[in-house]
Amino acid sequence: MSDRPDELSEASFPAPSPIDDHAGHRQRVRERFLKVGGDALEDYELLELILQLVVPRRDTKALAKTLLREFGTFSGVFNASQARLEKIDGLGATSVAHIKVIQAVAARFGRDRIATEKPILSSWSQLIDYCNSQMAYETIEQFRILFLDKKNRLIADEVQQTGTVDHTPVYPREVIKRTLELSATALILVHNHPSGDPAPSSADVRMTKEIADIAKPLGITLHDHLIIGKAGHTSLRGLKLI
Repeated sequence: MSDRPDELSEASFPAPSPIDDHAGHRQRVRERFLKVGGDALEDYELLELILQLVVPRRDTKALAKTLLREFGTFSGVFNASQARLEKIDGLGATSVAHIKVIQAVAARFGRDRIATEKPILSSWSQLIDYCNSQMAYETIEQFRILFLDKKNRLIADEVQQTGTVDHTPVYPREVIKRTLELSATALILVHNHPSGDPAPSSADVRMTKEIADIAKPLGITLHDHLIIGKAGHTSLRGLKLI
């Protein structure tokens, strides 16, 4: 050991703790996000940043990759049920609640994007994105109705019915009754196929035609019936079934 007073041993400089490493990594990821934006990040990197908000003081990179392996996609993570999320090592009840809050915020943001003064038919890609985010990863069928005014602006977005993994009971007269209650003049029907395949069934086509037949004499326009699945979406109007 040197006798020089200004020379210190290696023991004077202990290795950084894992917490320090994590803090430095978190800072680098945040700085990269601010520099290049979210679109340039991989799914696991963006999810890692979100998890930093809900899981303090731990390595969120590994947790992000675990969640993506378990649920398949970025959207699949946020659409996963509370029960399934709570089974993931590293997520507690509070963390899961925060994840579901973020999901709700994203849904509200998506709804607000289509619920502007602009007619919803001129924002079709945003509408599809919104429906995908709301329904593509649901494990049971939902039947959703978008009620529009005479200028095709959104009045209300309601889940009318929920069902099982492959069936949702829909009552055409109840659909029209609710339309009249809201003084809506046009509709867009949306439901999901948890199987992932958005191809319409014969029951889907039959139910759509029943609603259209009741709506038309009342001056209510059925613009479309969208079927949402993890593999994409199908428009019954696009298939010339309306």
